[in-house]
Amino acid sequence: MDDVTAILDQLNPAQREPVSAPQGNLLVLAGAGSGKTRVLVHRIAWLMQAEGLSPYALLAVTVFPQSSEEMRTRLEALLGISMRHVWVGTFHSIAHRLLRTHWQDAPLPQHFQIIDSDDQLRLIKRLLKDYSIDDGRFPPRQVQGFVSGCKEEGLRPHQVNVNGDGYLAQMVELYERYRLTCERGGLVDFGELLLRSLELLRDNPPLLNHYRERFGHVLVDEFQDTNTLQYAWLKLLTGQQTPMTAVGDDDQSIYGWRGAKVENIRRFEEEFTDTHTVRLEQNYRSSSAILEAANTLISHNSERLGKNLWTDGIEGDPISVYAGLNDLEEARYIVDTIKEKVDEGLNRRDVPFFTL
Repeated sequence: MDDVTAILDQLNPAQREPVSAPQGNLLVLAGAGSGKTRVLVHRIAWLMQAEGLSPYALLAVTVFPQSSEEMRTRLEALLGISMRHVWVGTFHSIAHRLLRTHWQDAPLPQHFQIIDSDDQLRLIKRLLKDYSIDDGRFPPRQVQGFVSGCKEEGLRPHQVNVNGDGYLAQMVELYERYRLTCERGGLVDFGELLLRSLELLRDNPPLLNHYRERFGHVLVDEFQDTNTLQYAWLKLLTGQQTPMTAVGDDDQSIYGWRGAKVENIRRFEEEFTDTHTVRLEQNYRSSSAILEAANTLISHNSERLGKNLWTDGIEGDPISVYAGLNDLEEARYIVDTIKEKVDEGLNRRDVPFFTL
């Protein structure tokens, strides 16, 4: 049995379709528990074994570090090779790699320092104090959120339209002071990593062409949780010439509060040429009773692309509904229920399948 056959033999028929799809733009709408990471990892293996792409010609990105690490670990187990030097990582880690390599073109100091959200907040507090700005009128966390939100939308201070709003104009001024302070100190926050790397590629056509030619295929996990800047970064990097596989689920987008744009999934179908869409609807995690309730509930969402999860597993216990007065009462109910199940002899690791 050859390597290509072995890759497909580990998948069900629905999963084989996206894994073995011809090179081109591919959108995989993977329902909860349908094996999306499995599909993405096997898609990478297929591109290497069947399409002949070098591991160094693949770029696989995701939003969250844990997803990135799981992807890398599974790839190493499946392929039997180290993925340490392959371009697999989060948007931030890939952007960091670009900026470290091309720091002169960025332009950045060679040994620029990355600051986390706590460092960023301390810096903003110091700025407010140094410029005698009322932190009651301009709370530090609010300023921090404004700066991060602008960067997630790909906006520099001069690009923010204040529309005659005096308060917004002062926020933009604080953003500019923060930017200058970071620039003088060689400091780069998380939002800056991606925004600066996008500007690096956008403003340097030869470098952009180099990476467009280098990557033969781009793969994205958790696509429903990408923000405006991440989508723009992907669109710039692929340039409508590098095929992309995007795996996500519009029904599982819960990070709108941190900038995620579920509409990126719909934009992908519209803006990336000849996109082929595949739906993974078989669930391996939940009982049919849970899936029936979930399908009924999610069907009320407007503008969804549509899926219907199913399982050939057990029917499962009927679902009970508890409505607490607040979050504390809900938490107390869950804790009491867990204690009750454990007292009845149930193993703690099995409790969530019965109570959540």
